[in-house]
Amino acid sequence: MNSNRLSNQPPKQKPFIQRVGIPTAIILVSLVVALILFLSATKPHKKPTVKKVPLVEVVTVKASDVTFQISTQGSVSPRTETILISEVSGQVKKVSPKFVVGGFFKKGEQLLEIDPINYEVALLQAQARLDSAKARWVEEKARSQQAKKEWSLTGRSLKNAPILALRKPQLQLAKADVKAAKADVKGAEIKLQRTKIIAPYDAMIKKKLVDIGQYVTMGSQLAVSFAVDYAEIRLPIKEVDLPYIAVPKMNQLVSQENKAKPLGSEVILSFKQNSEIKQWKTHITRSEGVVDQSSRVNYLIAQIDDPYGVLATDLNHPVLAVGSFVRADIMGTQINNIMVVPREALRGADSLYLIDQNNKLKVVKVRIIRSDNENIYIVSGLQQNSKVVLTKLPIVVAGMSLRTEEQQTQDSSADGVNSKGDEG
Repeated sequence: MNSNRLSNQPPKQKPFIQRVGIPTAIILVSLVVALILFLSATKPHKKPTVKKVPLVEVVTVKASDVTFQISTQGSVSPRTETILISEVSGQVKKVSPKFVVGGFFKKGEQLLEIDPINYEVALLQAQARLDSAKARWVEEKARSQQAKKEWSLTGRSLKNAPILALRKPQLQLAKADVKAAKADVKGAEIKLQRTKIIAPYDAMIKKKLVDIGQYVTMGSQLAVSFAVDYAEIRLPIKEVDLPYIAVPKMNQLVSQENKAKPLGSEVILSFKQNSEIKQWKTHITRSEGVVDQSSRVNYLIAQIDDPYGVLATDLNHPVLAVGSFVRADIMGTQINNIMVVPREALRGADSLYLIDQNNKLKVVKVRIIRSDNENIYIVSGLQQNSKVVLTKLPIVVAGMSLRTEEQQTQDSSADGVNSKGDEG
């Protein structure tokens, strides 16, 4: 019975100090240790805050003398093109072996001949009429002289003699018949000459329209020819480029007798033929003098002598065929003391970014007289040896600091020298 009482009694609890004090002491000791470690730890080194200055590319500009080059293009065309027309009728009797498309004829050389028989007969008839008229005229002169002698035998003055008595009308009619007969002979000779078709100038055949045996009438087209002594290239020029090109005035046009003294700007023509670039040098010879209403451009004419090389003694003379499309580089006038700046440096319509001696940004306005795909040409607003910023900046504030590649290289070199000194 006693044993049962003892087994039912609850177990004795540990003292409060053991249940709470020991864990609390452990926590406090841990906190103290952590605090000691924190206070004794080495503090991290603080790096100074560095402001990042934008790195830019710059170019130093200097004044120079610039000769503008204006590039354009155009087609080669003959200076003269003619449709040869028959002035007589008949069958084509003879044809020159060179009477083919591309055939070359010297001035005065015969291309073809129309059967002249009818015109030879007409000439003989006209000459016969002339001989007859001359005979009548001689006869009338003799009769007139005889009439004067007979009137003198009457003892009266010739001044009072009637004109019919002296046969003056008959003599005048005979004289007129001689003139008419001479005119007929001359007309027949001209028609006979026109049975032979002659080259009017040094020419090349562009189109052949008749051949041997074919019958042609007056007004029939025989061929199309063009002159080969020189060709012309019609070059479109913008209004803004025209002031920089030397163009002969209307009263200073270069005549064919004065080709050795060109008055206009020099032109270099280039043409690609069989993967080879060929060039010809020439000059501006004239302006068309009007502005095209649709394109608003001016047209200048460049002249090139002997484009086919048929008149030259040099067998290696380059050929520039009519119809070829060529590039033309015109050497314009020279402008002195001008600043040339890469086009990528332009900001807006007329602004540039500069970097001064203190590496500060400066915005300036400039006067641009001309520009092309690569450069702009400035006459005012820039000083000699100005440093122009080429790099585009996301944020632009006048007076902001900038770095150049040259400055960065110098800073890197200085850092390397300092580090070697520290090691020593």
